Amino acid sequence: MKSCWERVQMPILRTLRDGLTPTGLIVAASFFGAALTPSMMPREPIVQATLAAVAATFGYEVTLLARSVWRYLELPEPKGRLWTLWLLAACGISLAIMVYSLSKAASWQNATREAVGLPPLESAAPFFIVTVGVLIALCLWLVFRVAGALRRAVAVVLDKMLPRRVGVVLSIVLVGWFLWALVDGALVRNAFRMADTSFLAADLLLEPDIEKPADPEKTGSTRSLVKWEEMGRWGRHYVATAPTAAEISEFWPDNAVDPIRVYVGRRSGDTAEERAQLALQELIRVGGFDRSVLVVVVPPGTGWMDPGAHDTIDFMLGGDVATVAVQYSYLTSFLALLAHPDYGVDQARALFNAVYAHWTQLPKDSRPELYVHGLSQGAFNSQATLPLFDMLGDPIQGAFWAGSPFFSRYWSEVRDRRKADSPAWRPNYGNGSLVRVMDQYGGLEGNYAPWGPIRAVFLNYGSDPIVNFTFDTGFRPPAWMASPRAPDVSEKLSWFPVVTMLQIALDSMFALDVPRYGHYYIAPDYIDGWAAVVDPDGWSPERAEALKKIFERRDPAI
Repeated sequence: MKSCWERVQMPILRTLRDGLTPTGLIVAASFFGAALTPSMMPREPIVQATLAAVAATFGYEVTLLARSVWRYLELPEPKGRLWTLWLLAACGISLAIMVYSLSKAASWQNATREAVGLPPLESAAPFFIVTVGVLIALCLWLVFRVAGALRRAVAVVLDKMLPRRVGVVLSIVLVGWFLWALVDGALVRNAFRMADTSFLAADLLLEPDIEKPADPEKTGSTRSLVKWEEMGRWGRHYVATAPTAAEISEFWPDNAVDPIRVYVGRRSGDTAEERAQLALQELIRVGGFDRSVLVVVVPPGTGWMDPGAHDTIDFMLGGDVATVAVQYSYLTSFLALLAHPDYGVDQARALFNAVYAHWTQLPKDSRPELYVHGLSQGAFNSQATLPLFDMLGDPIQGAFWAGSPFFSRYWSEVRDRRKADSPAWRPNYGNGSLVRVMDQYGGLEGNYAPWGPIRAVFLNYGSDPIVNFTFDTGFRPPAWMASPRAPDVSEKLSWFPVVTMLQIALDSMFALDVPRYGHYYIAPDYIDGWAAVVDPDGWSPERAEALKKIFERRDPAI
């Protein structure tokens, strides 16, 4: 009679034995090599090794899963000398692919670096990549084997109560649920809680070099409805660093004024509606509706406001512009999307509805032109809440969105329903009277119909993985890889099933590393977009170049 330990030990040993398969190693080695090919953003050796390990592990485990399903269905397994010879040949080919990829890793990385304006590498550290990558892959292999052993141990118990096939399926469900509950409860939730605490502490920090406004007409001043301490780190920075009339006079010498900036922090109200109403009342107090242009901005996570987007329009209009924004999270955009995906949408909707409701009550001949703007997650939240049909009777003047994530409402529409002769990375939509798409190389000029009453402009870089990622990249080449490609995407970038999707997903984590490429949008590239949307009086290519030179001198990386 076998002991309980012997009964559990056997499935553990069987799991380790069954977890070794030459077919899986063949697929894993091929995936490892494919992961070294170019993608959108340059990668450091440690990142390259991690990606290769994850890709190899994915290929290995999918192969094991396919084998398990095959055996579950009791289908005949290939055997014999011919099958052995095929395996040996496939092993040789996969190892050759891996060795070739390691030898080409430097040139492939340099192709990506050249596309984004970086100097070439002398070496891609192939020995480091293969050593670290194999070690990471082995660790991941052990994790999967532990999960498999646990599944088999549960199946042993269920075999006594249920038919074998039912027990197998139920053991998978039970172990999967247990592991998810463990990860979600013990790791993910605690990680989010720690992150929220950490980011809140940063948000509370009062920087000594950021002074509270002395002007009573400024948000955050002693007379302001918004408390300085509750505005948040980036809100205080945004208001305090606004360009002055004296600075703007360099570009706009006649009658330049200080721009109006209203910002409400997350701690200024308990609900999205309370914060939105506070922002509206503050906007009224400081005279925001008396300016010629009013911009409703949805910030990304943490509440950061891109100076490259807002300083440029302040200069362009001589300061005759008001901007209003409300913070919706302390976390970064990605963490905020995972932790509380509804917060950003709810806050964006509440702010726009409050401002729009007041704006529509004002005389049309004396109220400001109304625009919306958002960057990255802010662009997504803005697009998700803009009531296009509800405001057709009294429409706003336009929208300017930068770095729209691939799942954004209107960007997805424009990309998927573009004209057939236009590329996915800079699509032409309709006749161009409503929507136009630009990048750092242009795109606003073309065979378009004249602008209509509403103008919408998308600023997206072709090398931005956050804009171009789609899940179907896992099983078919994405449209943006078709010729012609964006100038900042290497022609050496090739598609591989699953691997390319993993590459682009990883690129998203490093998309802010290179100014003017990826997800790092800079001030000069906002200028043509703003000019197209707000259509300033007397604007010309010469004026545009003059303003771009100012911001190149101020900070090329803004």
